Amino acid sequence: MGSLLVDNIGELVTNDGRGGDPLGVRRDAAVLVEDGEVAWVGPARYAPAADRRIDAGGAAVLPGFVDSHAHLVFAGDRAAEFAARMAGEPYTGGGIRTTVGATRAASDDDLRATVGRLRAEMLRQGTTTVEIKSGYGLNVADEVRSLRIAAEFTADTTFLGAHVVPAEYADRPDDYVGLVCGPMLTAAAPYARWIDVFCERGAFDADHARAILACGQAAGLGVRLHANQLGPGPGVRLGVELGAASVDHCTHLTDADVDALAGAETVATLLPGAEFSTRSPYPDARRLLDAGVTVALATDCNPGSSYTSSMPFCVALAVREMRMTPAEAVWAATAGGAAALRRTDVGRLTPGSRADLVVLDAPTHLHLAYRPGVPLIRQVLHNGVPR
Repeated sequence: MGSLLVDNIGELVTNDGRGGDPLGVRRDAAVLVEDGEVAWVGPARYAPAADRRIDAGGAAVLPGFVDSHAHLVFAGDRAAEFAARMAGEPYTGGGIRTTVGATRAASDDDLRATVGRLRAEMLRQGTTTVEIKSGYGLNVADEVRSLRIAAEFTADTTFLGAHVVPAEYADRPDDYVGLVCGPMLTAAAPYARWIDVFCERGAFDADHARAILACGQAAGLGVRLHANQLGPGPGVRLGVELGAASVDHCTHLTDADVDALAGAETVATLLPGAEFSTRSPYPDARRLLDAGVTVALATDCNPGSSYTSSMPFCVALAVREMRMTPAEAVWAATAGGAAALRRTDVGRLTPGSRADLVVLDAPTHLHLAYRPGVPLIRQVLHNGVPR
């Protein structure tokens, strides 16, 4: 592959955390890439020789975005549901079953094509790492094939058999929990790194969620959790109790929830695309950050409640609607996402990290929020390869 030098960088976001600046911003910088990794970072005037060169032209360069919450394996379209919400109907999560029916009926090739299309959209917008969940199969065969297809696109696959109770088990939720903890988990675990539960009214209560997540942990999977999206509930504190890498949504939090997160390594992953698409209240990121909670941003890309693949859009929403500073939002979309996936090789640009970087068509990271909706991603390197 040889070496590659990215130089003439006006502003480099490293996320090295040194000197009290969480973004680790360097001016007039360069990055040397070798064998898909960052080999050197420093002032451009001291840059070593390389086989190839990319001139950033004084633009800003930052780590590739890390989208730690996405539902990309699905079929069908729920645009009519979105239109109904915009006309005033409340969001309840009930549309998930519509996507389940379409996904079960789709071929492997159709599902693979959807994941590939969305993954390509994400990459064009600077997302170099993505987590992909199952959850629209809700039977053994379709959950397994969802994870098998997801694993073709990412190492961070999540078993979400406990998304909702499918229609055929509507009157037998305990039996469905037994299926998820038994044959479904056994078949799905070889294709998954994580297990997740939608712990919410209309989905799974705390007792069912705890049982499912404990079974997943026993099978060697890490814990993630959808929590406190539709209202206050036990999900956040359950996630902290079980040592979850991340609890996601965190829209409705009590003081006890915030205190629990502040005293734990569990990341609060905020998904502003969901609030935008459901016309719901946004999470209070400022409250979490001021309490010392680690915050990540992710798209929640799915066909019903957040059909966006754009991390720059989520950064802009976080700044405008959730009281984050631009620097906090960029960190949350890169290093924060890496923390939510317990990854140390992505979300930063330091020697030894994966060479995932984004060249902006802008002089500073501030433009991601300052110029919302503008295609500012000029170039993406993924594993050191220009895309």
